[in-house]
Amino acid sequence: QVQLAESGGGLVQPGGSLRLSCAASGRRLRFYAMGWYRQAPGKQRELVARISSDGTTNYSDSAKGRFTISRDNAKNTMSLQMNSLKPEDTAVYYCNTFPAGILTSVWGQGTQVTVSS
Repeated sequence: QVQLAESGGGLVQPGGSLRLSCAASGRRLRFYAMGWYRQAPGKQRELVARISSDGTTNYSDSAKGRFTISRDNAKNTMSLQMNSLKPEDTAVYYCNTFPAGILTSVWGQGTQVTVSS
């Protein structure tokens, strides 16, 4: 059974940076497109960034120019470098396949990102 575990969140001031990590167990991710998603209080979960199996990346308008998604197939991990963070980036961040649910319908616990002064 595939398990996805997110880490790296925290409290950061506006303009700061964080690097999120996603570790997978139970299945190699190299053949799957992966994505970072986030859910803010009272809002639906949304896709922030995605990366294909060949490394092609795509970002939401809100993430473009500030976030960078990457993957390390050898380590079976994925990362999201977030720079120039804004209060509106505050959310719980999750990793999953793109589209979500291909490997597992169970979301990880996510990692909380709070951007506040």
